[in-house]
Amino acid sequence: MTGYSVNGPRLWSRLKDMAEIGASANGGSHRLALSQDDEDGRELFVAWCGNRGFAAVFDKIGNLFVRRAGRNPAVPPVVIGSHLDTQPNGGRFDGVLGVLAGLEVLETLEDFAIATEAPVEIAVWTNEEGARFQPAMMGSGVHCGVHSLAETLAVTDASGIPVAQELGRYGYDKGIEPGSRAIGSYLELHIEQGPILEQEDKAIGVVTGGQAIRWYTLTLSGEETHAGPMPMAMRRDPVRHLAAVTQLVYRIGLADLDARATIGVIEMRPGSINVMPGQVRLSVDLRHPDEAALERMHDTLTEEIAGLNKTAEGLDISLEQTWHSPVVAFDAQLTGAVRASATARGYAARDMASGAGHDAFHLAKVVPATMVFVPCRDGISHNEREYTAPEHVQAGANVLLDVALQMAGAEVVAGATA
Repeated sequence: MTGYSVNGPRLWSRLKDMAEIGASANGGSHRLALSQDDEDGRELFVAWCGNRGFAAVFDKIGNLFVRRAGRNPAVPPVVIGSHLDTQPNGGRFDGVLGVLAGLEVLETLEDFAIATEAPVEIAVWTNEEGARFQPAMMGSGVHCGVHSLAETLAVTDASGIPVAQELGRYGYDKGIEPGSRAIGSYLELHIEQGPILEQEDKAIGVVTGGQAIRWYTLTLSGEETHAGPMPMAMRRDPVRHLAAVTQLVYRIGLADLDARATIGVIEMRPGSINVMPGQVRLSVDLRHPDEAALERMHDTLTEEIAGLNKTAEGLDISLEQTWHSPVVAFDAQLTGAVRASATARGYAARDMASGAGHDAFHLAKVVPATMVFVPCRDGISHNEREYTAPEHVQAGANVLLDVALQMAGAEVVAGATA
């Protein structure tokens, strides 16, 4: 523990100000990736950085990087990162807390004239949520070489607008090459997005890694027809088999206590009240902290969907895996530093795995990385009710400060006081 602390009220005030951009009706935030609201939020963030003399650099996928110089510019920076985009009518803390806590760390270094050997930097990753463009964690994925820039630029949203068009609209196409910005180690503060820390009255989650995730598109194709004239027995009706598909997905998710299975989107086409749909498309999200267990869930899903396809006469049932994020193990030195900071500051803490995907998952593939969790009320996230208390916001940012200073090699300038 360094003996220094962040300015909690300043950080809390920034969180409230950012939430006013894209504010939703019930107290949340709506800033979909590369929308005007998302860009307005980024511009506010960049203005705050500029007020303290921190300049922003961006790359061709729209990732932002804000650096406070170290004594040795040749040393790769300690990077604190997260995202500013939200879910549709999402909360005020998911992602945003990590970005603004990063700015608070840089400002605290300035406030106390603390020099570091390595630079300390903030990264704002593009389209972490995956709500408008898929896959999720897009910007960090391109930076880390998980996704190619060319293929990602061609991705379109539900309206057919490509990523490249939106990046060009804001000038990000003129940025540096993704991945050219070196990173020495990576830290990310986030709300837990689950109930465990609150239930156990813990202030800090020491995140040791993340569970594996697989996403799928499940399509049932028949033939649309008028709701009135066609006899029931003659219909090629995909909705008739929807119950069997959903029961299968949830049976897989209930196979053991650590398994998770979610159907988040169901689309009927053409979507008219007096037309029997010709196609039903579902999203399927499977998760497990054990890669082998997730593989078994995958096998069950694919085998049983193939079986349903054989027995569903007149229909075609297909399954396409669209994304796989393997189990992630975070860096032991960094997680140990988080644990030590929490202990030194008297914050009740516990080790835990992340149930959600984060940009840190991609970073952990290429550099030492870890995460810090703080509680959120009722475990609710991706929801306008999302909330974490000011004291937990400050606690999480203080842990970030401690770990960043340790990793960056801090030296207090003579005359500075905590």
